[in-house]
Amino acid sequence: MNPSVSRKSPTISLPFDFYTLRLFIIALVIFVAFSLLLPGKFFTVLNMQSMAVQLPEFGILAFAILITMLTGGIDLSIVGAANLSAIVAAMILTGLTGEGSGMPLAAAILVSVLGALLVGSICGLINGLLVSRIGITPILATLGTGAIYTGLSFVITGGPAITTTQLAFIGNGSILGLPIPIIVFIVVVIAFAILLNRTVFGFNVFMLGTNPTAALFSGINSDSVLLRTYWLAGLIAGLAGIIFLARTNSAKPDFGASFILLTVLIAILGGVRYTGGFGTVSGLVLSVLSIQFLSTGLNMLMLEWFPSSAAIFFRQFAWGGLLLGAMVLNYYAEKRRSRQASSKPSNES
Repeated sequence: MNPSVSRKSPTISLPFDFYTLRLFIIALVIFVAFSLLLPGKFFTVLNMQSMAVQLPEFGILAFAILITMLTGGIDLSIVGAANLSAIVAAMILTGLTGEGSGMPLAAAILVSVLGALLVGSICGLINGLLVSRIGITPILATLGTGAIYTGLSFVITGGPAITTTQLAFIGNGSILGLPIPIIVFIVVVIAFAILLNRTVFGFNVFMLGTNPTAALFSGINSDSVLLRTYWLAGLIAGLAGIIFLARTNSAKPDFGASFILLTVLIAILGGVRYTGGFGTVSGLVLSVLSIQFLSTGLNMLMLEWFPSSAAIFFRQFAWGGLLLGAMVLNYYAEKRRSRQASSKPSNES
């Protein structure tokens, strides 16, 4: 028993080291490249602060993709849930702080934040019930609910954005020189690192994604794990909705339409297996940094050569190409590891 355990432990740690090192090099290369291509523009204090404020918008949503992909599923409704949560928070704020309202601003802000988190949680629970109880394929279930959440947002608002500035201090404020959005992102990173690596729920998530049959025979309640997983993804989407509202001072149904592609790209680039069972918080964070460096650098570079509309198109093109490239590389890396794993017993014998 002990020899087999000792043989398996290195194969668990090696992918983590490989992905972390690879992503660190990618992030460093992108950062240095744009610093050299855009001297005096990219590597500046002002630009670093700007990226620190922008990064949490999609960085927090990436954790919703991470937790669902670890189980072998995915949540394509996170942007719709985030926008719906932001709209509800904005409606609560405008309603409680309007003329004739005697509620203090701090209390109104607290109620609006709790309302956004509640809406996100409900959206996540609906997804979890469809996936775990009814058995709908996650990609189809969340694609459908995402359309429902977006449509409901349009019904509530009638199309135009709901404007409110009461949360501007969250989107544009700072504590000890750190923008508040990046502090929220760091808190989410720490929470997920503890959740996935130090709790029974985290172990069950990895186990379910690695081998659902083995998880079933191990006594893991797969339905319960999936329900809590998608609920957590919805809660994170609600938190992202608050950041949306705080950053833009408005809530609208179609904000962040490209974030689905972006968050899936971040997860795949960060080493999360789309079949489930493997992914690290450190890999996701390095992937978020790489994408932020790439997006900001491309924006600055392309705006010098092309109109803004062409710059946005090229950024989307780069994201799609990078996603396909990362999936191809991960496929061949996984295939090579499988060959090595299958040949190892014969070599040891």
